[in-house]
Amino acid sequence: QVQVVEFGGGLVQPGGSLRLSCAASGTILTLYATGWYRQAPGKQRELVARIVDSDGGTTDYADSAKGRFTISRDSAKRTMWLQMNSLKAEDTAVYYCYWEFLPGLGSWGRGTQVTVSS
Repeated sequence: QVQVVEFGGGLVQPGGSLRLSCAASGTILTLYATGWYRQAPGKQRELVARIVDSDGGTTDYADSAKGRFTISRDSAKRTMWLQMNSLKAEDTAVYYCYWEFLPGLGSWGRGTQVTVSS
């Protein structure tokens, strides 16, 4: 069973930066994609950014993240990051890391809270 853990959430002022980390452990035989998702209070979980291995490692960003967030990954170390710059209050959410082994089959982390507030 693959376990996924997120690190790096916290409180940051508007305009600030934060870097989230995610580590996966366990046996991973195949990888379809890895990504960051978030869920704000009262809203559905949404994609923030992901790396699609099945598409040659292309990156995919939500419109709200383009130009401000950067996703990266070290596959050998099974670690993934999300660099978030120019944070806004609307970025406040619980951020989840997802390692997707096959389409629709993967492991989620428990999430890390990001709060953007002055």
